[in-house]
Amino acid sequence: MFKVRKAADRGHADLGWLDTYHTFSFSSYQDTQHVRFRTLRVMNEDTVLPGEGFGEHPHQNMEIVTYVLEGALEHKDSMGNGEILRPGEFQRMSAGSGITHSEFNPSQTEPVHLYQIWIFPDEKGLTPSYEQKRFDDERMVNRLRLVASPDAADGSLTIHTDARIYLAKLDAGTSLDHELNNGRHAWIQVLRGKVSVNGTVLDTSDGMAVSEEDRLTIQAEDHAEIMVFDLP
Repeated sequence: MFKVRKAADRGHADLGWLDTYHTFSFSSYQDTQHVRFRTLRVMNEDTVLPGEGFGEHPHQNMEIVTYVLEGALEHKDSMGNGEILRPGEFQRMSAGSGITHSEFNPSQTEPVHLYQIWIFPDEKGLTPSYEQKRFDDERMVNRLRLVASPDAADGSLTIHTDARIYLAKLDAGTSLDHELNNGRHAWIQVLRGKVSVNGTVLDTSDGMAVSEEDRLTIQAEDHAEIMVFDLP
């Protein structure tokens, strides 16, 4: 079973300094038909203008993964971390029992374009933690590269939930398969380009929920970048 979430159907807000799209209910956008998919709670695509950002704010009991497509994002948190996230880098913040952080675009000339993803953890009240890694190896070219998992497999980020996140950069015309085992589910998010998933075409910023399927066949219609979430 496949259910497409078209980019144009997402929630949208333009605050001047922030242009943001919400796949699921978030902030002032509330849609009872699109609250979450399995343990995937937030899929936000944000563009933040130069010198702007999100001031200090709290989070609790959520695994938060951030990926920058273009530009840079400066992160500071109550654990003392202060990092700049750039294209090709993933950030994982486990909010656990409680954390505060801020996120700003440090550039005075270039916007930052990013995805922020929230996934429910398997356990509440965990000790907050932070991790950031670059994944620029060739294992993500025309194949799915594991970037986050519960056991840090293959050098991936550690997320405290039974989910796995993959990234792939696909050349036009290439195809790859992903098996869904033991009744698991998937979410595919197209970051750039166009792909078909089991024959259904997805454009840039489209998403797709997958259930009751054993295998995904992903074909790149042009140069594309995708995330695949393997979920319980």
